[in-house]
Amino acid sequence: MTPPPAELLIGSLKVPLIWRTSPRARRLSARLDPKKRALIVNCPPHYPQQAALAFLQTQQKWILERFQKLSSQTISFAHEGIIPIEGKPYTITHQPNARSGVWVEGNTLCVSGQSEFIARRVIDFLKKRARALLTQELHHAAHAAALCPSKLDIRDTASRWGSCNSAGRIMLSWRLVMAPLPVRHYLIAHELAHLKHMNHSPAFWAYTDHLTPYRQQAEAWLKLYGPALLGAQ
Repeated sequence: MTPPPAELLIGSLKVPLIWRTSPRARRLSARLDPKKRALIVNCPPHYPQQAALAFLQTQQKWILERFQKLSSQTISFAHEGIIPIEGKPYTITHQPNARSGVWVEGNTLCVSGQSEFIARRVIDFLKKRARALLTQELHHAAHAAALCPSKLDIRDTASRWGSCNSAGRIMLSWRLVMAPLPVRHYLIAHELAHLKHMNHSPAFWAYTDHLTPYRQQAEAWLKLYGPALLGAQ
């Protein structure tokens, strides 16, 4: 059996392809993975390869637009890179001989140490800040709604901002620390709403709207800027 191609050529753009077969998939689907900068192609078992490639050819315009948008909004955790923290832009400045650590001075995020460790230090700083911030905001929102999540996990996922399981355990992406307050408020409300409705039924969305006034604003923001946050590195 011929292995599937590793990339799709659209004009001069080479789009990396990651093929996945899932027994739960009922149809072919494709999505952009911002962190891997690749197109994830999910196929049902025994799906014809030629049919999958033909489908991708019909989606060239959509694929090209997504990759161009991702490239134009790339966030880099490097010297002189500009990153958002709680929705506000900060310029990363490497100060190799300064005191150890990462700290904020005005609109600057200062990073000490060797240059090859800038990205790792920035990510560690953001993860620590995310845990404190999101824990506080989840606790406040849950208390206001008289809801009791069992635990909060802070993780780094490829395409999901959060989740909630049947045990009441909520997961949020640390990358939300880069998003503005209305976006964080909406996504926390979204996961809290699953404590009452473990689905995306009309009742779930009505309850989400009861918990937050920011749904439309946040969804519009995530559509524009979400891929850049997920792909930041």
